[in-house]
Amino acid sequence: MCKTANILNDTKEIAFEFDAENIKRANEVIARYPPQYKKAAVIPLLDLGQRQNKGWTSISVMNYVAKLLDMPPMRVYEVATFYTMFNREPIGQNFVQVCTTTPCMLRGSTDILNACLEQAGGIKPGQTSKDGKFTVVEVECQGACSNAPMIVVGDDFYEDLTPATTKKILDAFAKGQKPKPGPQSGRLTSENSAGLTNLTGKPYGPGEFCTPEFQ
Repeated sequence: MCKTANILNDTKEIAFEFDAENIKRANEVIARYPPQYKKAAVIPLLDLGQRQNKGWTSISVMNYVAKLLDMPPMRVYEVATFYTMFNREPIGQNFVQVCTTTPCMLRGSTDILNACLEQAGGIKPGQTSKDGKFTVVEVECQGACSNAPMIVVGDDFYEDLTPATTKKILDAFAKGQKPKPGPQSGRLTSENSAGLTNLTGKPYGPGEFCTPEFQ
């Protein structure tokens, strides 16, 4: 069954509307577009609704956004069911996205995925742990290929992973802590892990070869 059909299974009686802070943000987003094109704000408003709605986009969220933007509800359903960034079912407290695309796969993403599933209580990809703390999904490239393998938890990237560091990260989240994002190997960003291999000397710059009177 297609995702568009599945949305009809949501409980429509669950009301949703933006809180005071988010309605202010929504109006700021809408104001970026000419009045006749305000429907262009549908994606950022759905994202805002998903964040307020504990990480998932319910039919109530979609209907509210449709009303706010004067759009037919079906047009909003089409957007929400097309983009994988919108979760159509409730998720756990921590949404874990494991990249299994080629660069990560070549560096052991299968082991990282298995570590996440094991740490979440032996669930399968796409499932939520029994304690509600984790939802683990496989995703396509997250754009951190040079620091593969990696996962995303919430909005934060965790890179240069091993099964051991992966379990350590999820264990911290399970305890209500937030581990430091970024590479877990000791490097700062995506610099060569073997150390500097070029530009090892002092580069010349403006004034390096000027005569003293012009320095």
